[in-house]
Amino acid sequence: MKRDGTDMMTEVELFDLLACPKTRQRVKPAAPELVRQINDQIQAGSLKNCAGRVVTEKLDGALVTADGRYLYPVRQSIPILLWEEAVPAPGLA
Repeated sequence: MKRDGTDMMTEVELFDLLACPKTRQRVKPAAPELVRQINDQIQAGSLKNCAGRVVTEKLDGALVTADGRYLYPVRQSIPILLWEEAVPAPGLA
């Protein structure tokens, strides 16, 4: 609860509202190791997003779809839930 007594949305409740805009699957925070793998691919210049563009900006974090196939970047604590910005999870591209 906030100091004024009103309810505040919890992180869990927020994630219950977020979904992949293309598949409508729920998303959840990606494991740090998966984010490291993605950032390694970005650094190598070998990662393309779903729009076919090479990703050049490292991720601060990521949200992963329920089936683990796609990740959405999180930059400056803001999830970028645009299909064009999604990237295939390592090993699925």
